[in-house]
Amino acid sequence: MDSTQQQSVAPQTRPFDRSSGDGVARCARYAIGPNKLHLCGPDVGTEVFAYLRSGESDAGLTNILSQFQTLYPYLQAIAAANRIRDPFDPRVVEAYWIGNELLEQIPPKRYYDHLVDVVALKKKYPPARFQEVVDKIRQGARMHHSFHVLNLYRRTGHEQVDHTLETFAQCLVSWGEIMAIDGPTFTVRSRPLVVEGHTLVLGESVEQQVRRRLWDDDLLESANVGDTLSIHWGVPCEVLSAAQVTSLERYTRYHLALANETL
Repeated sequence: MDSTQQQSVAPQTRPFDRSSGDGVARCARYAIGPNKLHLCGPDVGTEVFAYLRSGESDAGLTNILSQFQTLYPYLQAIAAANRIRDPFDPRVVEAYWIGNELLEQIPPKRYYDHLVDVVALKKKYPPARFQEVVDKIRQGARMHHSFHVLNLYRRTGHEQVDHTLETFAQCLVSWGEIMAIDGPTFTVRSRPLVVEGHTLVLGESVEQQVRRRLWDDDLLESANVGDTLSIHWGVPCEVLSAAQVTSLERYTRYHLALANETL
């Protein structure tokens, strides 16, 4: 194809698959919460909002999400370990944010190599601190968002600072049962992250309110009282199945236990 022909080819847009079948759109919904706060990824909140509002996806959105320096390498690593070509395959996106069987196919050595070669953790951490992370990988840590949040401590976006309890809780993907719906506001019952003594635990259930954005209406308009939402940085992301809730809780609790070994 010559240069003239290349210029005449327009990007292929497609409507979002509003189910979990569109990995790129699904990933964008989890990524937009911290990105709009300028915490993770490039300064692309406006562009991602535009895609979500339009309900269309093309290579541009894929390219934007590929610039997230923590998120995208994790997706690449999970996909490669499972011989999946597309890092935004819905199964890969679910594995990272929610958790599924793909995580169980990744040998500890591959996760170690990821943290050393891609995250450059060995260069960033003192030897003793790095060894703590290595020991947790040997114990069975998985390439799940919750392990990175709870056990690497430092935010890996624009601010290289330690997490606080509040940012730990916001950065974890949480889940909450819808108790009431009032227009764009969901009242959900969830278990907050709290400190008991020197231990991080999921506390007793409390009610909180989360608001869907204008671009959420068609995705979450079918959400009903009794459904469970995933929530990231205060943004409702999607309705979870019972199996997904079980998986998310399982990985979160396991990585909480690993975190408590060195807090």
